[in-house]
Formats: sequence, structure tokens, C-alpha cells
Amino acid sequence: MRLFVSEGDPGSLPVLAAAGRAQGRAELRISTVGPEERVVPFLTQPKVPVLQLDSGNYLFSTSAICRYFFLLSGWEQDDLTNQWLEWEVTELQPALSAALYYLVVQGKKGEDVLGPVRRALIHIDNSLSRRSCPFLAGETESLADIVLWGALYPLLQDPTYLPEELGALHSWFQTLSSQEPCQRAAETVLKQQGVLALRPYLQKQLQPSLLEGKAVSNEPEEEELATLSEEEITIAVTAWEKGLGSLPPLRPKQTPVLPVAGERNVLITSALPYVNNVPHLGNIIGCVLSADVFARYSRLRQWNTLYLCGTDEYGTATETKAMEEGLTPQEICDKFHVIHADIYRWFNISFDIFGRTTTPQQTEITQDIFQRLWNRGFVLQDTVEQLRCESCARFLADRFVEGVCPFCGYEEARGDQCDKCGKLINAIELKNPQCKLCRSCPVVKSSQHLFLDLPKLEDRLEEWLGKTLPGSDWTPNARFIIRSWLRDGLKPRCITRDLKWGTPVPLEGFENKVFYVWFDATFGYLSITANYTDQWEKWWKNPEQVNLYQFMAKDNVPFHGLVFPCSALGAEDNYTLVSHLIATEYLNYEDGKFSKSRGVGVFGDMAQDTGIPADIWRFYLLYIRPEGQDSAFSWTDMLLKNNSELLNNLGNFINRAGMFVSKFFGGYVPEMVLTSDDQRLLAHVTLELHHYHQLLEKVRIRDALRSILTISRHGNQYIQVNEPWKRIKGNEADRQRAGTVTGLAVNIAALLSIMLQPYMPTVSTTIAAQLQLPLPACSILSTDFLCTLPAGHQIGTVSPLFQKLENDQIESLKQRFGGGQAKASRKPTDVETVTTDVETVTTAGPQQIKVLMDEVTKQGNIVRELKAQKADKNQVAAEVAKLLELKKQLALAEGKPLETPKGKKKK
Repeated sequence: MRLFVSEGDPGSLPVLAAAGRAQGRAELRISTVGPEERVVPFLTQPKVPVLQLDSGNYLFSTSAICRYFFLLSGWEQDDLTNQWLEWEVTELQPALSAALYYLVVQGKKGEDVLGPVRRALIHIDNSLSRRSCPFLAGETESLADIVLWGALYPLLQDPTYLPEELGALHSWFQTLSSQEPCQRAAETVLKQQGVLALRPYLQKQLQPSLLEGKAVSNEPEEEELATLSEEEITIAVTAWEKGLGSLPPLRPKQTPVLPVAGERNVLITSALPYVNNVPHLGNIIGCVLSADVFARYSRLRQWNTLYLCGTDEYGTATETKAMEEGLTPQEICDKFHVIHADIYRWFNISFDIFGRTTTPQQTEITQDIFQRLWNRGFVLQDTVEQLRCESCARFLADRFVEGVCPFCGYEEARGDQCDKCGKLINAIELKNPQCKLCRSCPVVKSSQHLFLDLPKLEDRLEEWLGKTLPGSDWTPNARFIIRSWLRDGLKPRCITRDLKWGTPVPLEGFENKVFYVWFDATFGYLSITANYTDQWEKWWKNPEQVNLYQFMAKDNVPFHGLVFPCSALGAEDNYTLVSHLIATEYLNYEDGKFSKSRGVGVFGDMAQDTGIPADIWRFYLLYIRPEGQDSAFSWTDMLLKNNSELLNNLGNFINRAGMFVSKFFGGYVPEMVLTSDDQRLLAHVTLELHHYHQLLEKVRIRDALRSILTISRHGNQYIQVNEPWKRIKGNEADRQRAGTVTGLAVNIAALLSIMLQPYMPTVSTTIAAQLQLPLPACSILSTDFLCTLPAGHQIGTVSPLFQKLENDQIESLKQRFGGGQAKASRKPTDVETVTTDVETVTTAGPQQIKVLMDEVTKQGNIVRELKAQKADKNQVAAEVAKLLELKKQLALAEGKPLETPKGKKKK
């Protein structure tokens, strides 16, 4: 065997220490290489440490190499060690990477460095203290000790960052650091330079971005449990004992859903997606998915809830798309409305209404609001200098002009708004404007238009904001955006356009114009409701009884928080205005932006072709929801979150709880005799449930998801500590204890199934079916943790909830959505082919690419098996030829250039 390590590479520390333990068990050569040396020929990036086995295979993850050395020395695997290794990857490493980066690269000190990793250190110290063992997994040193020691050593070798109060951690670290294999490893990697030896390595890493708020761990922490008072415990136990009988009666379903006097009436809208664009993951999380979580939660609370959305269908983009495809604008809208509806249906979005804006009701309501504004003197007439493209013989809508932003200098600003600085722009203000249709330079022409007199409405808006914002749940970015607009002073905004496809302007002299889509699009919420019920005014002209929640990305804030309120206030018709404006930041894709034309990123119509269930997409998008700052979708992180949070944490707990009922108690929930420890757990779960409610009531969707995962961790730790699989084999007291632990665990699983419903509705339904949850328990989420599965309740068949995502699968998807699918998914005009020297192949679609990927994987396995069996050379060659042919077909299908075959050199 040969071990490749690198000076200044932190991953080499635990590997060298583990190699020292296995000394004498096998012949091992250690080679020091540069960090840029490619040791593993089939990896696209340099990687160390690497262990090359005698078989010629490679191991190149730190934990895999360390595990191999421990297995050589006779170590036997155990679940607790594996749990520590999972925690090290998912929790310790991100925090530690941030701490080291701040210390070495940014030169920070003290709490700035210790802060990110403090909770992880406390967690290790608590675990060591609770078990009263010198090592993480027991009385003897294990793989977990070496891996965690190697990760922590660069930071903790400086006593400044090893808090004295963490005595158990201090003792553990000193014990390991004094061992000869660990000392040699530290000397080889750090070369007497201490943590500064890592500088070249850390400088090449991305600046870390830690999760906001509380870091989660894989078991409850002593200090958290200790904060519970006896009163809190007593209240939790009392609520638990009341069971389902304490739930209120189910609200009868009404059609249509209308406000009810004396009840909490919640009206929820998602920003209307423009019909011409297929939504990408960022659009989905910013609007419809976030709103769906809150709508589902609202219904679980028995609030009277109406959730609506629809496609925004008027405007020049629709006209132009219709011209390109040889269809009418209405036909284009019909086509794309179905695409949108199908995407949201697959993502399990629970609209009460998904409508559209091309309806008679939209025309009627928009024209009525306009007439009221006109009659009250809130509309101005003025001559507008517009950009006209002489080549296209048409006035250009703002979105079909591109140029340099006059405010920030961004070179791809649209004619209505700059995506970089967020400011609204008049197209004529753009520097170096270009027609997006033909790329010619447009000329300025004059035309009469109508303007909404925002300055005259400014005082009304300020008064309304003064009453609305205090105590509301407007997100900070929404407040900031509106305040910045007001600080700069409102200006009249043009509300008409020289187009045909739009809501007609009901004014003499303006018969050939339509309303600008940004003016009337927000009235779409009203018209969509009017298509749902002729009693729509009970929702939209009822501010005293209706709480309006509006969800959007931050670029939509000015229209919902300023333009629509000004229009409604000026119309003086008692319109319902937004109570809580919920705006997300932007979701990026890996290192850049989503781009349909370049084939970068996952769009709504592609997600279902990945083979990953909709609920996994929902979970991950909500886990990374850009609440306080922009976030990025990452395939690697999606794999980690699925495998650690869903598979190993949540799925593992719920499956174990149900399986214990089935295996040990014949499928019936056993009697529960609660000890003081069980009662403390009840109180702690109740506390986390209260936290979940508090967060969702404030629409902090991402943070509330963490509460679900925390409860699951507590459940896993509870099972692990009490070991019902052992106690069931003991005496009567042990069997009774096994029954109590199992009964309490399966009730926690039942609670989690309901808490999950807003986030993962299909998984929630599956758990409820497996546990045979009573209907009230599936439909109402109490603020207290109740015993919903009493002793004697029979559960159904239990099966795993989640599947592991494999590295190969994720790498394949990463390649596919990194730009490789652009040609493959492009619609051929007539017959689009790719010609090579060998043959002509028709470009494939995403489904065919997936089939080819599966075939390549299958054929690769056949070749590997034949080689391992040392089969006949001719047989191997024939199968290799098949594999090469499949790879060629896949490359052509993905639109990639074929690699030139490499021939053998003549001797």
C-alpha cells in the first residue's frame, strides 16, 4: 500500500495518526506530494490524502482511509462511532472550517474564531461527561477519536481555543495529543509552524458561510435540558395525559372558502409568475413553496385560510413569444399556463385557486380601480419620449430594451428595472440602449401616456405604513426597500403602453393603448378570487376581518408594498391591504445564476426527471431558503442534507420507533409508565414544539424546520441511551421500560409526522398511514405535545421513508444541469442532428439522457465484474466495446464533443 499526504493539508493529520496505529499490520509506504498533484487518475481535481491499495484501487476520503487502517488493526465497527463520523462531517467540519479561515486567512482572534465552533466543543464535552468514558465511543480509543482529534488539532493545539471549563474535552484532547502516532502526524503536517502551516490550503477555500442561529447536534445538550423548570415539566405532562380529547373539533370544509366573523381569516398570495417563463428553483422557493408551507401550517392551526396564485399573462413578452411560435397570445398563455400548473402540482403546492389574469374579471376590476383613481385626480396625462425600434417597426416595451444602468453602471439593465441595484428605470434613461429583439439601436419618439400620481398619494401611504408596520411580520428587506423608496421621494409612474395584448384603457384618446402590466398585475389577485367566487369582495374589501400575507422575492416588493397600496388607497373602496409582506432574497445555482438558455440550473419542468421525489426537493429548498441573505443551491450539499438529516436522523428515528412497536409488541403501542427522565423529555419536546409554532407564526420557515430535526435528534438519543432492543430481553421491569421507551418514541414520531406536513406533505401522509394516526391527529397541530397513540393502538406496516443519494448519481446530475443539457433539451426546429466522423445522431431529450446514463452505469458494472473474475480477454473486449459505444451515444445526446480515442504508442 502507498499513502499520499501533503504538508499543510489538515486531512492528512488523522490519516497519519491512524496509519501509525496500524504499523506492522501491512507494508505501507508514505509519500509526501504537493497539494496540486493528481494522485488519483480518474478524479477531475487534485485530492490528498489518498491511500492506494495493493489491488490498485484508491481511497480518498479521510474517514474511509482511517477506517481502513482501524480495520487492519482488528477494530470492530459500532453504531455510536458511525454516528460521530456523520456528525463530524455535517456539523463539526463546517464550523471548524469557518473558525480556521477566520483565524489564519482573515487574522481574526478570540471569540470571532471560537464562536463558530463553541457549540460543537460543548457538545463533545457534554457527551464525554455524560458517558463517564475517556473516549467518544467507550473505554478504548476508536476511529471516531482519531478523526475528530485530527480535525480539531490545528485549532486546539493553541490553548487559547480550548476553554478551561470544558474539562472532559481538555482531558480527551491531551490524552490523544500525547500519543506517539498523533505527535508524529502533527510534526509531519504542521512542521513546527502550528496552524499557520495551513494557510496555503485555507487560502484556496471559499469563504465560509455558517448557518444563522443555533447549530444543531446529534443529541440533546445537558445545558438545554437543565433550563427546564419543574412547572414546565408538570404542564407538559398534564397536556400529554389529556391526549386527543383536548383537540378542538375539526373545522367543517366550506366551498367556496369565505371569511367568517370572529375567526382568524388568513388570505395568502404568491407573486404571480409570468406565464412566459418556466420557473426555476429560485422562483419556486421565493414564492409558491414558501407560501404553501405557511398555508398548510395555517390550516393545521384551524385558521380559515384561502391560498391563491395564478399566471400573469399580459405584456409584450407574450406578444413576442406568440410571434416566434406562430400562435396567438391567448394560445401561448393557454400553453404555458398548463406548464406552470403541472409544475406546481408535481411540487404538491396546495392552492385553493390557481388562476390567470386574462379574464373578463381582470378587465372589469382593473378598469374600475383606474376610473376611481382618475375621478379622484390621481392620474396624470403627459407626453412620453419612448424608444422605438425602426427595424422592428414598434415601440419597445421596457423589458425589450437593454443597456447600462444610469445609477450603478450595470451593463445588462432592463428598461424597467436594474437587477443589480434594484432601482426602477425609465427605458429612455438607459445608456447605450439596444433592442433585445434585433440588437439595433432604438430611436426616441413621443407618445401620450397616463401616469399614477404617486407623490399625491405619498401621505396616505405613509399613514397606512405607520399603522401597519409596527407589530407586523414584514421581512426586514421589505421594510428597507419601501423606506428607501420613500426616502428618495415618490415620482409619477407611467401606467400605459403602446401595445395590443393587455387590459384596455377605458379613456377617450387611449383606445389603442393598454395598461402597463406592473400596474394591473397585482389586481390579478382580486380577479383570480373573483373567478373563484362571486363573493370575492368579502376577502378583498374587508380589511377589518382579513389578514393578508403576500409572498415574493425581493424584486417584487415595490409593486406589492407601494404601487398596489397607493392604487387601492387612492381608489377609496375599502380594499384589503397587505398585513404581512414576506420577501426572500435570491437563490443562486452553485457558483452562478440560473439560465435556461445556457442550460444552467434546475427548472421546474426538469426536477421530476431527476428521479428525486418532490418532497426531497421541497425539504432541501426550504432548508436553504434565502431568508436573511442570498443562498445557493448545491448538489453536494443536497446529498449531505438528504443522507444526514433525512436518512440518518429523521428517517432513522421514525423507522426505529415504528419497527420496535411491530417487532417487540406485535404492532400494538405498549403501556407507558413515565419516569422523571421521560417527563423531562416530554417537556423538552414541548418546548421545541412551542419554538416551532413561534417561528412559523412569524413566517420564519427555514428556522422552524430546524425544530423538527432537533426533536428527531432528541428521539434518536432517547432510544440510543435506553436501548429497548436489549431491555425487551430482560426481566419484567426491563420489558416494561422497553415498552415505555417504545411508546413514547412512536408518539414523538406521530408528532413529527404532523409537524412535517407543511414541509413534506407526502412523507407526512406516509408516516400517518404507517402509524395509523387518527384523523384529528392528522388534521390539527396542537401547541402541546399530546399522547395521540395511546396504549393498545394498532399501527400499520412500517417501511423506510428515504433513500440514500449516491455520489455518482449526484455528480451525474451536477454535470447534466451545469450547462451540458442546453443542447440536449433545446427543441429541434425540424430535424436537428449532430454529425460526427462516425455517424449522425439525433439530439436527445432529458429522459433519453437518463436512460443512457443508467445503461452506461450498468454496462460499466458488467465490465468491472468480468475483469475481477479474470474472464476471457475476448469476452472482456467485447463488453468494453459496448461500454465505449454507450458512452459515445451519451456524449452525443448531451451535446458534448467526442473524445479522440487514444491509441497505444508503438514500441
